[in-house]
Amino acid sequence: MHYNSVIEEKLAVSTSIIACVFDGGVALGADSRTSSGVFITNRVADKLTKITDNIYCCRSGSAADTQAISDIVSYHLAFQKAETGEEPSVATAAAVFQELCYNHREQLTAGIIVAGYDKVKGGQVYNIPLGGMCVEKKCAMGGAGSTYVYGYMDSNFKENMTEQEVKKFILHLLALAMSRDGSSGGVVNICIIDGQGPPRKEFYIGDQIPKYGI
Repeated sequence: MHYNSVIEEKLAVSTSIIACVFDGGVALGADSRTSSGVFITNRVADKLTKITDNIYCCRSGSAADTQAISDIVSYHLAFQKAETGEEPSVATAAAVFQELCYNHREQLTAGIIVAGYDKVKGGQVYNIPLGGMCVEKKCAMGGAGSTYVYGYMDSNFKENMTEQEVKKFILHLLALAMSRDGSSGGVVNICIIDGQGPPRKEFYIGDQIPKYGI
């Protein structure tokens, strides 16, 4: 194996992320495993990153790339808030993410899902996969683990779910992805954003995570 091939394998990373609109807001979820090739480098990484008080993003791809992009977007939106005195919209956050991901698509390995709540459109989810395209969706998934669970999503996702329904849906979907994808695992992180106070994060570990597989 060539030296360059070894380096590329060591830098390969994977994950399972999801964000959904529900009745009253948005819910984000992710596993917590960060891997480098065949090695697990972090079992409890938090892939749900705060951008503003009511906007978060799910990160997949290179941990370094996505952390850097999230910091840059957070800085831009904080500057905008200081200038205008108003909270940035979710669409604005998605547009800044898209611009960065598209303009630097040759250098970055970054798949981002932007989700949040604002007073203009309520709960929103924007999917920005590798390459920098941006699409608003009711439910978006990313990461290698998502390839195993599109059938589950199609069969079980429904619009206007309650908060409890959407949390159960995300928990089972991520548990299934983690059972099939070797690069996904650890604990399940879920974040609820509904504009009724600060975002609420929940962590599911051990027996709290449904078991799938033979």
